[in-house]
Amino acid sequence: MEQALKKEKIAVPDNKAKASAKKSKTVIPKNGYVENAGFAGLLHNLRIDFMRNKVIYIMCIPIVAWYIIFHYIPMGGIVMAFQKYTPALGISKSPWVGFDNFTRFFTGPYFGRLIRNTTVIGVLDVIFGFPAPIIFALLLNEVRTKFVKKTIQTVSYMPYFISMVVVCGLIVDFTQSGGLISNLVAAITGTTPANLLANPSYYWAIHIISNIWQGMGYGSIIYIAALAGVDQELYEAAVLDGASRWQRCISITIPSIMPTIMIMLILRMGSILQVGADKILLLYTPATYETADVISTYIYRCGLQQYDYGFSTAVGLFNSIIGTAFLLITNAISKRYTESSLF
Repeated sequence: MEQALKKEKIAVPDNKAKASAKKSKTVIPKNGYVENAGFAGLLHNLRIDFMRNKVIYIMCIPIVAWYIIFHYIPMGGIVMAFQKYTPALGISKSPWVGFDNFTRFFTGPYFGRLIRNTTVIGVLDVIFGFPAPIIFALLLNEVRTKFVKKTIQTVSYMPYFISMVVVCGLIVDFTQSGGLISNLVAAITGTTPANLLANPSYYWAIHIISNIWQGMGYGSIIYIAALAGVDQELYEAAVLDGASRWQRCISITIPSIMPTIMIMLILRMGSILQVGADKILLLYTPATYETADVISTYIYRCGLQQYDYGFSTAVGLFNSIIGTAFLLITNAISKRYTESSLF
């Protein structure tokens, strides 16, 4: 009897030891970090990582604070989209109107024009503006003379750092009657020079071409960096196989930077309707509203000129929701077909 009890007492600690051993397999120490340990393990890893990378975390504080203050806290103002907001009453006391602001926008006389112009400018910018930095980076990658390559890079970056006010002033001067671009268009089309910005049919082309000129060089930086990481042995093997420069570009260069291209495309699609108001406000006139007026400029007029804060917030919220939907759809498609995605 005593021997049986001893056996039972011995069996119990053996089972506990096995259970603890089995549990220990899910907690794997790696340089102080643990895996598969749940929330407690996450806190442990964060504490260890903070102790090892204090300087990096401290450097991140201003960036995190900037995002919290200027991006997350203002999201509380979304509630104004459902109110007839007045500054005197504030958010807490302004009358609630539900979806009336959205209904006003969807049934308003400018809804179709705003959606058309915003969509067309955004799509044209993706079709022509998105490939431009990629093509420029690929061409620049083929330049073998270092001095020439650096000079072209520097010159191409300059327009990006020019003030938008200065850029728009140049556009106005060059496209007015007798301006350089106006005379060039007149010579090509066989017509008399005229103010191109006053003609609604020219606005989309002026906007897209000036965007490409200003952002192509700066936008190519990320692709040039991606090209620098391509394995040079692949090119050497292709040369030995007799591949031409064009074949090396198609078979090696583009596939190597495709993940970067897809990530940038996803981000661009998320902002396809976020057509900047600053440039359009400096270029358009009531005569060109038919092709130049977009959602962002409409929000500016309603919010800052007509003081209809609730309505302008509703329009901005609608624009943001559509942009988020484009981002999620593009990300899902890219993840399925190219295995490159943001999340």
